[in-house]
Amino acid sequence: MYIDTEGGFSISRLEQISDRKTADNILVDKVTDFKEQREAFNRLIDNTKDIGLIIIDSMAMQYRLELGNANSEKDDFKIKMINRALARQLRILSEIARKKQIPVIVTNQVYSNFNDREKINMVGGDILKYWSKCLIELQRAGTGKRKAILRKHRSMPEKEFSFVINEKGIAKSGFGFF
Repeated sequence: MYIDTEGGFSISRLEQISDRKTADNILVDKVTDFKEQREAFNRLIDNTKDIGLIIIDSMAMQYRLELGNANSEKDDFKIKMINRALARQLRILSEIARKKQIPVIVTNQVYSNFNDREKINMVGGDILKYWSKCLIELQRAGTGKRKAILRKHRSMPEKEFSFVINEKGIAKSGFGFF
């Protein structure tokens, strides 16, 4: 199950790195606002029978847009309700992962602090940090190269590895923990 909140899912790219059978086995739910995102999560609660993996790309896109509207209206109650809705969505994913043994991958957006450009923050902040069992930060590391840094894991220390994205998918580049 792939929940696409940003309109970035590409079936042709998936077929390029896998095969048509894999593409045929993926359910895609394209949500265009925070209300649709909430509804998608509510549907997941009881409809996981044939699902082996859940990917949310990205958790923050619609949340950020909804929060922006509430902030512009200076509506503190609405902001609290939006944060509560995000926490509920993450609780649903956590419950599915634990009780139904279905892996969940959530991508998220980050931003830099205006006062300290070196400090990177996750959109959703503590809500996402609390519900995440593992955090992996992805960074650009030169032309075509990327770096994955394991930031949070209950039984592993912080580690990193380098990789490249090519026409066949992901390839190891340099040293790392894989």
